[in-house]
Amino acid sequence: FFDNMADATMLPNGNLDLGPEAPPHVKHVKFTKNVIMIGFGSIGGGTLPLIIKHIDVPSKNITILTAADRQEAVEVAAKRYNVNFKIASLLKDNYKSILDPLVSEGDFIVNLSVDVGSASMLEFCNEKKALYIDTVVEPWLGGYTDPSLTPSQRSNYAQREDMLALKHKFGDKATTAVVTHGANPGLVSHFVKKAILNIAKDTGVSVPSKPTTKAEWGALAQKLGIKTIHIAERDTQVCETRSKKPGEFVNTWSVDGFISEGCQPSELGWGTHEKELPADGHHHTFGTDAAIYLNRPGCNTKVRTWTPTEGPFHGFLVTHNESISIADYFTVKDGEKVVYRPTVHYAYHPCDDAVLSLHELNGKNFVEQKNKRLMVDEITEGIDELGVLLCGHAKNVYWFGSQLEIHKSRRLIECNSATSLQVTAAVLGGIIWAMENPNSGIMEPDEIDFERVLEIAEPYVVPVIGEYSDWTPLQDRETLFTEDLDKEDPFQFKNFRVV
Repeated sequence: FFDNMADATMLPNGNLDLGPEAPPHVKHVKFTKNVIMIGFGSIGGGTLPLIIKHIDVPSKNITILTAADRQEAVEVAAKRYNVNFKIASLLKDNYKSILDPLVSEGDFIVNLSVDVGSASMLEFCNEKKALYIDTVVEPWLGGYTDPSLTPSQRSNYAQREDMLALKHKFGDKATTAVVTHGANPGLVSHFVKKAILNIAKDTGVSVPSKPTTKAEWGALAQKLGIKTIHIAERDTQVCETRSKKPGEFVNTWSVDGFISEGCQPSELGWGTHEKELPADGHHHTFGTDAAIYLNRPGCNTKVRTWTPTEGPFHGFLVTHNESISIADYFTVKDGEKVVYRPTVHYAYHPCDDAVLSLHELNGKNFVEQKNKRLMVDEITEGIDELGVLLCGHAKNVYWFGSQLEIHKSRRLIECNSATSLQVTAAVLGGIIWAMENPNSGIMEPDEIDFERVLEIAEPYVVPVIGEYSDWTPLQDRETLFTEDLDKEDPFQFKNFRVV
């Protein structure tokens, strides 16, 4: 787990000296209180060395709280980085008794776990006046797959509405809690803003001053004519010496997390340019109405998309919070009437072994495989091409994002793969922003300083590139069969969807 550059020199603080390609050992902020990390899977294990490297906090002030299945890994990390740990699983009926002795006013909870109720964590941190960050807003164990709940109630939209209610309740001067700030959701929201500014510059659209408010960003996106935004990701990482076996789920990040979101209904922010609701599409009966859901799981719903390296491909329309928050953030209203909103959704092609794992999961009617394997050190080749594809503007489509390659990631920081580092670098950026802005209330990625986060995270997700294309979802269609297409507007959702 910790030997991705076994020949590198270990520094006194536990970090590896990885040479000139690695970002310098710069402390971005000083923090004198305690840091409590919940969860020590691939993301927790990858975030710890970044905290040690870039935050001036005594290692004795860091405590890792994780379940028994991660005991061996956390013991190694605790010895190496001289941090504390506690073996415990947080549940709905015990989290307060476990956390209460560990957390005081001004401390920071870094929640990188799965199946821990986000609303409960937010309320606990608000009561304690402790800072907080997570990478997903989620329910307690079983909430994603509770058959007594409707698809709407099991959706990320519903989870986000609960979070927004707490945001309103606590106010904008409460102790800062940065929610859903990993790679996606998280980093991609900052990519969207950078991409919008690049498109404006390249198409000659005047931007007298950089937008600073939700209304200003929405107006600029509307002016540019952006209809659809994909979070377009293609993961090509492989282990050439160990392939997926029957009855095994393999992934380059949390297997449990991927299964949970894959079994939720597909969700997407629903744009004002869309002409018709999908036959299996539904509006929610509460909240912002920024998104719809499909009455089918994301793990067997596919869409067409494009990235620079892969070109056109099919990706899974898995639900993610950014699909809703980005659509909501860029909404433009005239009074109470919505006059502009882009369609936003994930289009994800995971590593090939994970695709096979999903195929097997679907074939077993969502009964999870008995064996689960996280690929980190065993990855031999590949990149995680993660970015945002903005469609409909004067230059057609524009992809902006990270093309981090596995060997490059190992030369930047220890304990990470290309996939995990895109998440952990963004977590680091969110932590530092929260420490620098400790009284901002609950904040989504779209609301915080994108330039500050990119300043911290971008050196770890290089290369970051932008590329235009003449691709549309109508390209090379109807060569063998006739299809129901909208040829007047290529960027209708019906054209992207694979049926």
